[in-house]
Amino acid sequence: MATKTKAKPKKRKKVAGVRTAMNGNDSVAEAFRQIDPDVVAAYPITPQTELMHKFAGFVSNGEVTTKFVLVESEHSAMSCVIGASCGGCRCVTATSANGLALMWEMVYIAASLRCPIVMGVVNRALSGPINIHCDHSDSMGARDSGWIQLYSENCQEAYDNTIQAVRIAETPDVLLPVMVTLDGFILSHTTEVLEILPDEAVQEFIGEYAPDYYLLNPDHPITVGPLDLPDYYFEHKRQQVEAMEAAPAAITDVAADFEKLTGRGYGFIERYRLDDAKVAVVVLGSTAGTAKAVVDMLREEGKPVGMIKLRVFRPFPVEEILDALSGLDALAVFDRSASFGAMGGPVYLEILAALRGKELPVVNCIYGLGGRDIGPGLIRPVFEDLLAGKTDPRVRYVGVRE
Repeated sequence: MATKTKAKPKKRKKVAGVRTAMNGNDSVAEAFRQIDPDVVAAYPITPQTELMHKFAGFVSNGEVTTKFVLVESEHSAMSCVIGASCGGCRCVTATSANGLALMWEMVYIAASLRCPIVMGVVNRALSGPINIHCDHSDSMGARDSGWIQLYSENCQEAYDNTIQAVRIAETPDVLLPVMVTLDGFILSHTTEVLEILPDEAVQEFIGEYAPDYYLLNPDHPITVGPLDLPDYYFEHKRQQVEAMEAAPAAITDVAADFEKLTGRGYGFIERYRLDDAKVAVVVLGSTAGTAKAVVDMLREEGKPVGMIKLRVFRPFPVEEILDALSGLDALAVFDRSASFGAMGGPVYLEILAALRGKELPVVNCIYGLGGRDIGPGLIRPVFEDLLAGKTDPRVRYVGVRE
């Protein structure tokens, strides 16, 4: 494979996009089309299947130059894109739930080999009993695998996050894979209006992928994936830690450049009506839209409430979270995933670790497992309890039948 030329930085100008209606699966597939990756490998699993069906149509119609590899399992899909990435290719894939679990071994290897793969994860409950609907047990289960994780509130964010993920992953001092998540069915199968960039703008934004080291370069031979014994393994893990520590700067830089291009700003978190709030909730994914509606209703009643939306879960944005929480009297953290045997859900535990003993009552609300609906009528009482000083630290199961 010939070495590609790195794109020269250009002064970014805002470009006009095209407003269209797409569901979440199609919006990520459209981003993949515009990225035009070298290699894609995928296996169908609900609710991700239509995402790759859409992309397969782009391949069949000659709209991309991608080599699309149809594999026999998700383990093989990740193995394939790891091999192609090590060979110097830009690679993407997608999966859900049990498919992500079947990739488990290779998900860790992708990060360990510093492969800048982008993967769409359409969030779905892990079995059993079998369930094809949304919760975050799949991506939260992979939170310590070494992947950067971006969560999407709506179809626009799923599209935008996917394009940004390429640049983040390929940043030279990062070189880590990125998961872009979107809630299964709630986003993947729901049509929304979003703005799509021109193809040439996306290509110019992501630039050419020009890896410094790859297997298919006879002038600079390297070894990938050798036996790593105790005399070196620890140092290599430390290098992964340093790569994740370099990710915040890359995420910030890419978001700033993307805002110049589109006018749409992204951070690690979104603060919604938080400036004078006394109580707030932390959410991620599509639930943020519902929580915003509840905040607006309570604000109309004169109640000082706000919301914090986590967009970046890995690396966890400790400083941004601490700054956002600094003026609050109480907080509730919503987790769409249970952490069995722990003191609460994954996001709740991260918030507690970030606080490091600071005096702030924090309530954990587990909700929406297996696709259970979370409407305003379930979120509003949580705010009201916080305002009333009801901050019992025991985990609350919001919306479960007693």
